Amino acid sequence: MSSQNWIKIAVALIIGLGLGLMYGLAVNPVEYTDATPKVLRIDYRADYVLMTAEAFQGEQNPELAARRLALLGSEPPAQIVSSTIEYAKANGFTQDELTLLQGLLTAMQTYQPAGDVNQ
Repeated sequence: MSSQNWIKIAVALIIGLGLGLMYGLAVNPVEYTDATPKVLRIDYRADYVLMTAEAFQGEQNPELAARRLALLGSEPPAQIVSSTIEYAKANGFTQDELTLLQGLLTAMQTYQPAGDVNQ
């Protein structure tokens, strides 16, 4: 193969790559819909847990709070809240927010699902 053919192949690859990137990033980018909270970045996960704590403060329903936290993964709800408190302390959450999270943590530490009642 001559060097001129290699140049044509390289130019075609570069143009194809450029057009593919332009299409994928500008013309038709990926849009996530109906994604679960499990795929959130850590800062958004912390906000989600904080919103759950705010809802829990008004509802006082530990079962509902535990179901909301279960959307974040397979860890126990108390562990999820505990990790969020550590993140919140390191990232300047207010004292009121930390108090809400601590209240949720206490509820999750003492919460027993209906199927786990010891007889």
